[in-house]
Amino acid sequence: MSGNPTSPGPEATAAAASTAPVDSSNKRGRRRRLIGVSTKMYFSASRTEAFTRSVVELLSSPTDTLTLGDDDVDIFIIPDFVTLTSVISIIRSAPEGSVARRIKVGAQDCYSEDFGAYTGEVSPAVLAEVGVEFVELGHAERKRLFAESDGRVGEKVRGVVRNGMVPVICVGEMRKDGGVEGAVGEVVRQVEVVLKGVGEGEEVVLAYEPVWAIGGREPAAEEYVEGVVRGLREWEGVKGRGGRVRVIYGGAAGRGLWERLGGEVDGLFLGRFGHDAGEFVKLIGEVAGGGGEGGE
Repeated sequence: MSGNPTSPGPEATAAAASTAPVDSSNKRGRRRRLIGVSTKMYFSASRTEAFTRSVVELLSSPTDTLTLGDDDVDIFIIPDFVTLTSVISIIRSAPEGSVARRIKVGAQDCYSEDFGAYTGEVSPAVLAEVGVEFVELGHAERKRLFAESDGRVGEKVRGVVRNGMVPVICVGEMRKDGGVEGAVGEVVRQVEVVLKGVGEGEEVVLAYEPVWAIGGREPAAEEYVEGVVRGLREWEGVKGRGGRVRVIYGGAAGRGLWERLGGEVDGLFLGRFGHDAGEFVKLIGEVAGGGGEGGE
């Protein structure tokens, strides 16, 4: 492996090997639904911990009406790097068998190499070692602010997969004027590059959001999102992977959107709409409870 003058110790290797990949299929053969939230850089460390404790409490309460079977939904929280291990500890302290105990933790980015002289970067091997299961990659903000190319994102994707974690790959078209057909073409090109060298049996999540809609006055229309996602699914590079690819919507997502999307997407990736613990749990209930079959 290039740029890897040292090898991981036996403890790190064992921990990474023990990280079980997420099984995206349920007992009925369709893709499991998926909902998660990223705190980006909005939260302080104390607020992140308070938010996580609130979510855990709401999903652990015996009076809570949210009951999830094994086939329903996967849930994730993606905090900043500094609070990753504390968030993992809070979730692991939830009552055994509770919905809260099933929350998975993700990271907001990582480096492509496992170890080496890369000051300031975060190793995917270390993320796997501490219990991270998802890694968000290629967000439009990182492309805009840090000039990340699709090729660079692809290198990181391979690092994530190599360490047994699931990449949550952000994709989306820059302009609206090409319509659904133009958007599908642009998104397909992105996915083709970032998945180069990733085996068809590997678990992948594609988080679609039109870049032109980020921060806009109005989100993309539901019909537009459905059309782009449908076109992406029909592309052989996704279709050929079968149930190993889940496509979720990463745009402005509030209550009711899941049902309006008609089951075309497999879940939702929330930003500020999920930064209130109570609202996040209500959205989990929507995704788990209805609004389409979540895939095939």
